[in-house]
Amino acid sequence: MYDKTFYGGVHPDDGKQFARDVPLRPYLPKGDIILPLSQHIGKPAKPVVKKGERVLAGQLIAQADGFVSANIASSCSGTVKAIEPRRNVLGTTGMAIVIENDGQYTLAEGVGKEANYKKMGKDEILKRIAAAGIVGMGGAGFPTHVKLAPKNPDEIKFVLVNGAECEPYITCDDQTMRTAAGEVITGLQILLSLFPNAEGAVVIEENKPEAIAAMTAACSGKDRVKVHPVQTKYPQGGERSIISVVTGRHLKLGMLPADVGCVVDNVATMRAIYRAVCLSEPLMERGFTVSGDGVKEPCNLTVKLGTLFSEVLEAAGGFADGVQPEKLLCGGPMMGFAMSSLDAAICKNNNALTVLREDPVAIAQEQQTACLRCGRCNQVCPLGLTPQMMAAAVEWGNYERFEKKLYGMDCVACGTCTYVCPAKRPLMQLFKQAKAEVMARKRRG
Repeated sequence: MYDKTFYGGVHPDDGKQFARDVPLRPYLPKGDIILPLSQHIGKPAKPVVKKGERVLAGQLIAQADGFVSANIASSCSGTVKAIEPRRNVLGTTGMAIVIENDGQYTLAEGVGKEANYKKMGKDEILKRIAAAGIVGMGGAGFPTHVKLAPKNPDEIKFVLVNGAECEPYITCDDQTMRTAAGEVITGLQILLSLFPNAEGAVVIEENKPEAIAAMTAACSGKDRVKVHPVQTKYPQGGERSIISVVTGRHLKLGMLPADVGCVVDNVATMRAIYRAVCLSEPLMERGFTVSGDGVKEPCNLTVKLGTLFSEVLEAAGGFADGVQPEKLLCGGPMMGFAMSSLDAAICKNNNALTVLREDPVAIAQEQQTACLRCGRCNQVCPLGLTPQMMAAAVEWGNYERFEKKLYGMDCVACGTCTYVCPAKRPLMQLFKQAKAEVMARKRRG
């Protein structure tokens, strides 16, 4: 047992048993590829192709439009069928490039060309990462080249690889660490070349012994890198949690990891960095878990970006026999988004489809009561916020208090407060709506 842990947190049923030992396997989509122009935090990418144009796998089809934006490469070869609004995982619509997949996956010139990062300068490495369109693949979607360009790079003391994968049911990062440990560690070494004063650590929860063993072996004989096992507790994968446990530094509300000398990147992001820098490969695919008690054959897949959720469900054998699931989630049950349709495409920051026989939200709604003032939500919040008071402020319509007095905009929507609430109040959903309202009011001036 690893004694050091972060403040707060909970221990939900992790659901890992469904897919944890199912190896990653490639899945090639059968239908059209749909690539939304907004797969990242920041401004949507700008198309550089037109309807009817033939494209190759790895070819740039949309260019970053501003500093906080990200390139998009085609994940297949084929013909641009349309540039039009398409449904996304949130149930809304956004502009997307639709490619009629020819099934050949012919690579664009230069993709796969090997290169030695040790012979590159910092600018060249960052240029390759930006060109590849890499974003935070743990869910945040923040453009990676922006994160890797802090104001004072010499003050970065820790580069942390997030392999915690604390969200229930999801196991694709676990399998990535088991089968591609060398690529992940090389990605970490590439980042350490950007930050000469930093140490590297791969953070893995103790419920993944095979991943710990594989990553430890990959670190053997290498300077400035190590594996850091941690307690299994949700949300260990949060940036503040990881930084606190590994470095002992406290990321205060409103601060960025770089403010305390840290850079944090997901396992999948680190592997993508290796492939971009050493193999000249843009981000075209990612690990993806299809799991839950409503799936016939839970699995871990390597999927092409732009593949429909309906196709990956089919790859998992469809729904379990005789089951009509009540809940479909993009992601896991703690931080995932409910999906009304599987007619959406997998983006860079989507890592799972979770299918549940019962809808826990509907069950909770039937049991919901007024707040009991028990304070459990305050005890488990990993940021030390006061969900009880935040909820009251939102219900009173006092968004200024929610934002400025109670720091509601710093809520990371981990769902720990909702999970422990004996009154079954939808606190996380309430805070998401409140944050959206605050941002809307700011835009309106």
